Amino acid sequence: MTGNQWLIFDYGEVISSRTAALPALAQRIGVPASEFEPAYWAARNAYDRGCTDLDYWRAVGQRVGVGVDRATSNDLTELDILGWSRTEQSTLDLLDTLSEAGSRMALLSNAPVSFARFAERQEWTRHFRELVFSGDLRMAKPDRAIFDVLVSRIGARPQDCLFVDDRQSNIDGAREAGLRAERWTGAESALAFLRPA
Repeated sequence: MTGNQWLIFDYGEVISSRTAALPALAQRIGVPASEFEPAYWAARNAYDRGCTDLDYWRAVGQRVGVGVDRATSNDLTELDILGWSRTEQSTLDLLDTLSEAGSRMALLSNAPVSFARFAERQEWTRHFRELVFSGDLRMAKPDRAIFDVLVSRIGARPQDCLFVDDRQSNIDGAREAGLRAERWTGAESALAFLRPA
């Protein structure tokens, strides 16, 4: 890595573990997890692009035939945030190593506004000079627009950014926007392309 490079990290399933909250969410809404999970993911893109908590949970509820009021929405949002809050220690250790070596890092996450406000208060964010959340911008990966916003905010050229994400579609989107990008498969394997020079 050269001195003018930026490392751009995704959050979900990179810094965090995959959510384990789906059974609890399904129980709260009163439907089997097998019915709930497809509805949860089907409505997620709009949530990541800035729709409100209440609108998201009502969209999920509509798909499983359950009405959702504001109190239920609040409960579901709290459970959902908790589900995505479990961090991977190996990734946190890697962030420590990179930060100590002087790496310039930013975060680019597809995440709802409510989760963004939670994430900003977490200790691991100290490693990042910029935090970009899709819900705040009402745009999301893999769209080129969100990569353009990120690059503008950090004042970098796209080719000076190395983006890591667990989803190939987002890797493809980053490359189309001119960034270098690598698929995340774990902290250990990531050392091959993230280790400071």
